[in-house]
Amino acid sequence: MIQTSAAPSISQSKPPAILSLIGDTPLVEVTQFDTGPCQLFLKLENQNPTGSIKDRIALSMIEAAERDGSLQPGGTVIEATAGNTGLGLALVAGAKGYRVLLVIPDKMSQEKISHVKALGAEVRLTRSDVTRGHPEYYQDMAMRLAEEIPGGFYANQFGNAANPLAHERTTGPEIWEQMRHDVDAVVVGVGSGGTLTGLGRFFNRVKPRRGIEMILADPAGSILYEYVKTGKMVESGSWAVEGIGEDFVPEIADMSLVTDAFAIDDEESFATARELLKREGIFGGSSTGTLVAGALRYCRQQTKLKRVVSLVPDTGNKYLSKMYNDFWMAEQGYIHRPPHGDLSDLISHRYEAGEVITVGADDTLLTAFKRMRDSDVSQLPVVDKNGRALGIIDESDLLVKVHRDPTHFNDAVKTAMTNKLETLPPKAKIKDLLDVFDRGRVAIVMEDDKFLGLITRTDLLSYLRLHMPKQ
Repeated sequence: MIQTSAAPSISQSKPPAILSLIGDTPLVEVTQFDTGPCQLFLKLENQNPTGSIKDRIALSMIEAAERDGSLQPGGTVIEATAGNTGLGLALVAGAKGYRVLLVIPDKMSQEKISHVKALGAEVRLTRSDVTRGHPEYYQDMAMRLAEEIPGGFYANQFGNAANPLAHERTTGPEIWEQMRHDVDAVVVGVGSGGTLTGLGRFFNRVKPRRGIEMILADPAGSILYEYVKTGKMVESGSWAVEGIGEDFVPEIADMSLVTDAFAIDDEESFATARELLKREGIFGGSSTGTLVAGALRYCRQQTKLKRVVSLVPDTGNKYLSKMYNDFWMAEQGYIHRPPHGDLSDLISHRYEAGEVITVGADDTLLTAFKRMRDSDVSQLPVVDKNGRALGIIDESDLLVKVHRDPTHFNDAVKTAMTNKLETLPPKAKIKDLLDVFDRGRVAIVMEDDKFLGLITRTDLLSYLRLHMPKQ
């Protein structure tokens, strides 16, 4: 039995050496994209120990808190985080023997949540659809927990001076040396504002006369783009890119450093990140797509050579279930399949494209169960070698068969499957689909004898959401 504890039993006097690998990340040139007359370079912050730039600020904030006494041995580090700062804190604070409690909005990827838990952090999930002042807003909740928990230290990346200081002292000097003191522009995003402020301060100091442009790439829906362009605070929208974009101006974000800004929507961000992996082999997260898309726009607008630097803030490993998942992308409307104008447009997983998990009639019930579990589905179509649908088997069919005698897991699927299929042709109507759902079934779409795929209630809801009138 695995035992867990609130704080890891690690020596505070000599933490693990992995912390020495934070920073000093490589910088590479983009060569497979049209960058106009510019050279574009990317600082690979995905090479930090937890795969993100936030390792730098986690180390800086924890060490500053230790020095000023706000974090004592046996204390609890508490933070509101979109995931990556939480990962950095879980690594650094955990390595130093502190308890770590993270408040994370519920839109964050499951990979990030699983990662921080694996590092030993405790997680409180809260709503991502509320703003400041609501009791479930992630920053307000974290602040409240820090006041309630004895020995609690609220890291507060949005207002902690040690955040931008990390970039002023490490990230900026690294870029300056790697670029051989020849930089014309830096493209950044703003989550907490630490990267913008720290880099801006450093580059203003080392190149004060000609200056280095600080370009903001902001998710469409965030207020920061409009704030830079007009100086006005507007109502925020929503966006799916993680880690950057805000509905307020963070305390440590010196927006006066920004010389120009670009608003990048989710679809362009995701497409750019996926293309960056295909063309350059660089595996970045969703904010990487925003930054690179913004950098490419800036570069293509120039009329003379400029040396431009941007960042790969985190690794794509954290987005395998989202941005790098074709089904998720299609369900969210970021990948557009050619429409047929019939029910086949509602099929999220198409059999002819090899996207449907199926089982054979002669396969065992154990095989069916394992495929359901591994694919996180509750039913499987039973298909023969010619692609003809023979039946369907779901969890209740399995349970009826094996609950009294588990040896029946070795029986063939055909002994438990339902062969009375609810089939519909592609030209059937939505009403026909609803009738099938009312009978407690999923719809099997058949074109003559050809199995096209299943339509579930979730598929219909996703389709309707994507086609709702835009406000």
